[in-house]
Amino acid sequence: MKKAAPKKRASKAKVVKKANKPSTGLGRRIWSISWKLGLILFVAVLSYGIYLDQVIARKFEGQKWHLPAQVFSRSMALYPGAAVSHGQLIAELKLLGYRKVANPRQVGEFSASKTRVDLWRRPFLHPKGSQAEQRVMIAFDSQGVSSVTRASDKRQLAVFHLEPVLLDRIITGDGEDRLFVPTAKLPQPIIDSLILVEDRNFYEHHGVSPFAILRAALVNISAGRTVQGGSTLTQQLAKNFFLSSERSLVRKIREALMAIIIDFRYEKDEILEAYLNEVYMGQDKSRGVHGMGLASQFYFGRPIAELTLPQQAFLVAVIKGPSYYNPWRYPERAASRRDLVLRLLMEDGKLSVAQYTAAVESPLGLRSADKPVHQKLPAFFAVVQHELGRRFGDSLLKQSGIKVYTTLDPMAQEAAEKAVKKTMARLGKNDQDLQIGMVVTDKYSAGIAAMVGDKAPGYKGYNRAVEIRRPIGSLIKPFVYATALNQPAKYTLATPLKDQPITLNNGQGKTWSPQNVDKKFRGEVPLLTAFKKSINVPTVNLGMEIGVSSVATTLDKAGWRDKVSEYPSMLLGAVNGSPLMVAQVYQTIADNGHYRRLSSVTDVLDMENNPLPVKRVEQSEALAASTTYLVQYAMTQVVKSGTASRLGRTFPHTTLAGKTGTSNDSRDSWFAGFDERNVAAIWVGRDDNGKTGLYGSSGAMAVYQDFLGIRPPISLRRTPISGVVNGHFDKTTGVAKQAGCENSIALPALAASYHPAKNCGEPLSWWQQLTGG
Repeated sequence: MKKAAPKKRASKAKVVKKANKPSTGLGRRIWSISWKLGLILFVAVLSYGIYLDQVIARKFEGQKWHLPAQVFSRSMALYPGAAVSHGQLIAELKLLGYRKVANPRQVGEFSASKTRVDLWRRPFLHPKGSQAEQRVMIAFDSQGVSSVTRASDKRQLAVFHLEPVLLDRIITGDGEDRLFVPTAKLPQPIIDSLILVEDRNFYEHHGVSPFAILRAALVNISAGRTVQGGSTLTQQLAKNFFLSSERSLVRKIREALMAIIIDFRYEKDEILEAYLNEVYMGQDKSRGVHGMGLASQFYFGRPIAELTLPQQAFLVAVIKGPSYYNPWRYPERAASRRDLVLRLLMEDGKLSVAQYTAAVESPLGLRSADKPVHQKLPAFFAVVQHELGRRFGDSLLKQSGIKVYTTLDPMAQEAAEKAVKKTMARLGKNDQDLQIGMVVTDKYSAGIAAMVGDKAPGYKGYNRAVEIRRPIGSLIKPFVYATALNQPAKYTLATPLKDQPITLNNGQGKTWSPQNVDKKFRGEVPLLTAFKKSINVPTVNLGMEIGVSSVATTLDKAGWRDKVSEYPSMLLGAVNGSPLMVAQVYQTIADNGHYRRLSSVTDVLDMENNPLPVKRVEQSEALAASTTYLVQYAMTQVVKSGTASRLGRTFPHTTLAGKTGTSNDSRDSWFAGFDERNVAAIWVGRDDNGKTGLYGSSGAMAVYQDFLGIRPPISLRRTPISGVVNGHFDKTTGVAKQAGCENSIALPALAASYHPAKNCGEPLSWWQQLTGG
C-alpha cells in the first residue's frame, strides 16, 4: 500500500499534464492566426496607404484642376487722340466694377470732373505682359482723349491700358468653374476667419483631430441630431478632391487616411491653398462655383483683393451651406451667419469692438442679380471658337488654364443688343417674323467689336450675322463708284452720268432693263448725286462703262471672299452676302483702303502665361487711299442729304458716313456706316425670304440710329490725304474750274488729274492770250 502512493501521484500529474496540452495548443493556434492576420492587415493597410499616397501625389504634384479657358474682351487703350469720350470711359469703368469716389485712395477707385478722370487702375495680366497698379489723370477734349498723365511723376504716357472684361470661362470638363488665386494674394482676414470657423487647430494636428471628432460627437449626442462636424480642413479637402459625398464608415476611414497622408507629405500653406481654391461656394445655374476667387466675382462682382471685411467674412460664412445661406434668397440668414464669423474674429482679437460694430451694420453689398456673371454672346462666341480652331487647332480649348483675348468691345455689344431689342420690337409690330444680323467692327484694329445674330440677342442658334446669304442691294454701289473714281482722268465726283433707259442681256439669255425707284429718268446727273441718292440707272451705265469685272475685282480686293457672278445685275447688288462680309469690305473703306481680315481673337496665353505662336492677320493695300477718301466723302453726303438724311438730322453736329441698301421687292433691308471709331453692317429681313415692306433707311438704318443713340458717335476726322485737293467743278458739265466761278461746286478731287480751266472757262482776251493768261 505504501509503495502505491507515489504511483498515484504520478498518475495525477500525468493526468494534469494531459489536460493542459489541448489548452496550450489552442492558444498557440490563436496567436499564430492573430499575428498572421495582423501582418496581413498591416501589409494591406500599408499597401493601401502607398496606393493612396500615389493617388494623392498625382493630384497634388500634377495639375490639381482643369481650369476653364478664360475669355476676355479687348483691353481699352487710352492715348492722346484716342476716339474715346469722357462718358464712354466712365461707363467702361463701371462695367469693370470700379467705384466712383471723391478722391481715389486705393486700386479700383476713380473720380471724375467734366473733362477729367482720376483713376487708380488695378494690376492685371495684359497679353503683352503684366501691368502694375497705376494712378493716372485722363483728360478729354471734343475729339476724345487729349492726355494721359501718370500721377507719380506727372509724366505723359504714350498709351495706357485698362484691364479687359472677363466675358466667360469655357467649361469643357466636369462642370466645375473656378478662378485660381494663390494664398499670397488672398486677404488675411479670409484665412484667419476660415481657421477660426472651420479648423482652429489646423496648424497643430496631423490631418485628423481626435479631440474635434470627440467634441462633435458629444455635441451631436446632446442635440439628438448632427449639428457639428469633426472634420478638419485637410479631411474636407480629401473628401472634395478624391471622394464622393456618400455617408459611410468606409468613406470616413478612407478620408482620414488620406488626410494623414496629405498632412505628412505637404506643407500646411499648400494644403490651405488647395482648400481655398477647391471648396464649393455655390451654384451658378449648371456651373458649380468653386474657390474663393470665383466666389468673389459670383457674389460681389469684383476681385477678391477689393472686398470689404464684411464681404470677406461672408465668403467664409457661406462655406457651411451655400444653398442654405444663399444671400439672394435668404438675406437675413446669410447676414446672421456672416455676423457670427465677424464675432469670432472679434473674440479672437483680430477685430476691435468698433470694427466689429461697423462691419455687422454694413449691408451684404451683393452684385445686382440682374447683372450677369457670364456674358451671353452666342453669335460672337461661335465666331471666336471657329477662329481659335482655324488658327490654333481644335484641341486648344481642352487645354487647362488658357487665356483668350478677344476684340469684343463690351460697351458696343451692350449698345448693339439694346438697339436690336428696341428697334425690332417696334418693327415687329407689323411683322413678327422679322429677323436681324448685326456686326460692329473697331475701325482702328479691324476687330469684331460687337455681334448680334438674332432679334433675341442671347438666343443660341442660327447666327444671321455670319450665316445668311442675301442680296446686298445698293451696298455694292460704293465699290462701283470707287472703281470709277480710281480713273481720275475720266471720272470725278462731278462727272455727269447718263440717267437714260438701258436694256442689257443678263447673261442667261434674258434682257434686263433696270429702273430707278421712282420710275423716272433725269437725262444726266452728277456722279455724287447718283451716289448719295442711290439712283440705279446711272450706276448701271457707269458700271458698264468701267466693266463689271473691274467692279468685281475692286470688291475682291476690299475683302469679299465669295465668288461674284459677273452679270450686269451685280451692279445693283445681285450679290449674296452676310453682315460679316459687308462689314469686312466697309471696314476697308473706313480704313482708307487698307484691307485687314476681320478677327475676333488677338492673343492666346497658355497656363504659364506664355503667348502661343500664331500667323499674322492677312492684310494688304486694297484701294488707293486718295480714291477711298473720295468714296468716304460721298458716303458722308449720303447721311447729310441723301438716302440716310434722317440719320444726319438725328445727329446734326456729327460727321457720319453711311449707305442704305434694299433688295428687290423690299425683301432685305441693309445699312452700312461708320463714325470715327466703329463700322457697322446691319441686315433686317425674314428667314423665309418674304417681303418686309422695309427700305434700308426704314429698317436696318433705324437699328443703327438707335445704336448711336445709346453709344454716342464720335465725328469722323476728315484729315487731308496726300494727293487730294479741294477742287471746283461746273455743276452741269463737271468741268474743273477755278474757285469762285459761276455755277461751280466745291468737291474734293485727285490732284493728279485736277486741271481747272483758266478764266472760269470763258474765251481769253487778246491780252490774256498774249501774256499766257
